[in-house]
Amino acid sequence: MGFSNQTIESLKNQVNIIDIVGRCVPLKRAGSNYKGVCPFHSEKTPSFVVSEQKQIFTCFGCGASGDVIEFVQRYYNLDFNEAIEKIAGEYGITLEKNAYNDRREIYYKVNKMAAGFFYRAFTERANKGYAYMKRRGISPAVLKKFGIGYADEQWDSLFRYLQSQGVDKKIILELGLASESRGKCYDKFRDRVIFPIINTAGKVIGFGGRAIDSRDNPKYLNSPESRIFQKKNNLYGLNISRQSAGKAGYIILVEGYMDVIALYQSGVENVAASLGTALTENQAKLIKRYTKDVVLSYDADGAGRAAALRGIEILKSEDCKVKVLHVDDGKDPDEYIKKNGKEAFLQLVQGALPYADYKLESAKTGFDLNSDEGKIDYMKKATEILSRLSPVEQEIYIKKLAKDLSIAEGAIRMEISGNDRIEKEHTPPKKREGEPRAGTTVSPVERTILKLILTEESYIEKIDELPGILESDFAVTVYELAADEYRKNRFVDQNRIIDSLSEEDAAVLQEIIEQVIVGGNVEQVFEDCVRTWRDNLLAKEEQRLILLISMADEEDNQERIAELTDQLIKVQKKRKSSSRGI
Repeated sequence: MGFSNQTIESLKNQVNIIDIVGRCVPLKRAGSNYKGVCPFHSEKTPSFVVSEQKQIFTCFGCGASGDVIEFVQRYYNLDFNEAIEKIAGEYGITLEKNAYNDRREIYYKVNKMAAGFFYRAFTERANKGYAYMKRRGISPAVLKKFGIGYADEQWDSLFRYLQSQGVDKKIILELGLASESRGKCYDKFRDRVIFPIINTAGKVIGFGGRAIDSRDNPKYLNSPESRIFQKKNNLYGLNISRQSAGKAGYIILVEGYMDVIALYQSGVENVAASLGTALTENQAKLIKRYTKDVVLSYDADGAGRAAALRGIEILKSEDCKVKVLHVDDGKDPDEYIKKNGKEAFLQLVQGALPYADYKLESAKTGFDLNSDEGKIDYMKKATEILSRLSPVEQEIYIKKLAKDLSIAEGAIRMEISGNDRIEKEHTPPKKREGEPRAGTTVSPVERTILKLILTEESYIEKIDELPGILESDFAVTVYELAADEYRKNRFVDQNRIIDSLSEEDAAVLQEIIEQVIVGGNVEQVFEDCVRTWRDNLLAKEEQRLILLISMADEEDNQERIAELTDQLIKVQKKRKSSSRGI
């Protein structure tokens, strides 16, 4: 298991090479540096120099050089990770392992075993869960499509089954499949219909359990957050509906598992649901991979309206086109479509209010528009909404609002201008598009190469011949995922790769895919990347040699200085040749 570049740099920033080397080598100050006898070869005259300012060492006798990690590796005969752990242990520094090498596959496998256990309990013998879903009118084919299961009434049947399959108790508890109390383990889900939550990569990441007995609380129980399950990063049913959403050109977002299943059974297949939480930025990014057009179908009560208004802002921030519908004839989409059918529901979708109309309608709540005072208060709220629209949208809705309130358009424009001034004074500058997120630094060369390998798979094999061209943990991970996809399927599924990344890195890769443009002669673009990378390597080597020469004592190390100077001249010549295209 490795460490991220950020973790390594943080470690080096917290230690002093003089302290660590000084424990092994007696050092004496020599100007701005420290000198001692090299521990890596036999010598009597000190030629080993350590720079506190640069945090590096070099020996002008044997040529050994490097940073504090390199020194610990050499001196104690350790590998890279062992050296890092030794330094961290001595200084009491907590290290963060590279997230890409965790044990997620084991967790996915255990969840899949649990899903199979629940499904068999649901289908192989009579049970209350199947009877409940049958009463709700869900067909066997749809139940199978969504992998619906049943958690029986026993206290520990799932726990005992997983243990019989050799699953470690710690993993069962970490996934929230069981809880422990007074030394005994109990199943989390009991006497509930089970809805497996599956990500777009087809992995079972968690479960939702619906109470069958009305006396059981809560009505819905979800798996707790874990390494593989974060509610904010996933949507229920999207693994099944994403292709339908792409074909239809839009997706319908509903509130519950049963809404998704009922609409799907009725032929409205471009549907998904959030996981019991308000819509998040990461869920919006996930939706955007498949479509930019979203219809929010939430309950018409106060909570549903509040959720819709929050969802609008999140989706708009991701440049999605949003409409909102509320099902009035029936409590939710599930009840409505069973009562009125698919075509009636699709008519509701067609009549869904564009986001600005919906926000303006919602803003009317609580105001008496028959009174001047009510109109003024509503207009203030309405112009706040209009001030966040584009100039074209503002023009359209100013006319609508003026007609609706019988107020002059000029007065509304003046009110909007005042809102704009106040907002500019209190809004911090927005982050520029294309900037890598904190902790994920990706060079321009890496960004271009990643775009190439995700769109032109033949370049994956070319990268194999250029070890080191991808340096950041992020770029290496994306390349390894793409290469693995290519080896298995002979093509690269961008969405599967994004699903395999952390939420932050998934956003960075999505940004690269959308913003990096590789036009014209693709082969020439690739060659330019390789040339830039090689020149960067030469530039780093040039700076390293200059640094080593600056650390040398002219009287004691004339021969080594001459050798380093010769190397420097050769590197500089190569850089000049490269810049001329030779």
